[in-house]
Amino acid sequence: MTTHKSSEDYLEAILVLSRKSGNVRSIDIVNQLGYSKPSVSVAMKKLRQNGDITMDEDGYIKLTESGMRIADTILERHNFISDLLISLGVNKETALDDACKIEHDISAESFEALKKLMDKINIDALDI
Repeated sequence: MTTHKSSEDYLEAILVLSRKSGNVRSIDIVNQLGYSKPSVSVAMKKLRQNGDITMDEDGYIKLTESGMRIADTILERHNFISDLLISLGVNKETALDDACKIEHDISAESFEALKKLMDKINIDALDI
C-alpha cells in the first residue's frame, strides 16, 4: 500500500460513514474526523485525482475499487488491533487511539502473523 496515513484515515472514515448512513458528504468527514472544511476539501480533491473516490454532482462521495481496498485493509487492522489491545486489558479509549497509530505502520507480514497467532491461541484455548 503506497498511500499516506492521512489518505488512509480519510478513506477509512468514508467507509465507516457509508456503512452507517449510506451517503457521505465532505461535511460528514469534517464532523467525523474533526478536520477543517478546507483540509477535507483538499484531501477529497487528492483522493479523486488518485482514483480512490468519486464525487457526484450533489457532493456525495463513493469509494472506488482501489479506495475500498485501502479502506477495508485499514479498517480491518484498526478493528483487530483495538480488539486485541482491549482483550489484553488496555483501556478502550487508549486501545482505539493506539490502534489508529499502529494500523498505518504495521507491515502486511506482521499483521498476518498476529492474526495467525490469535487464531492459534483461540483454537488452543478451546482444546483445553
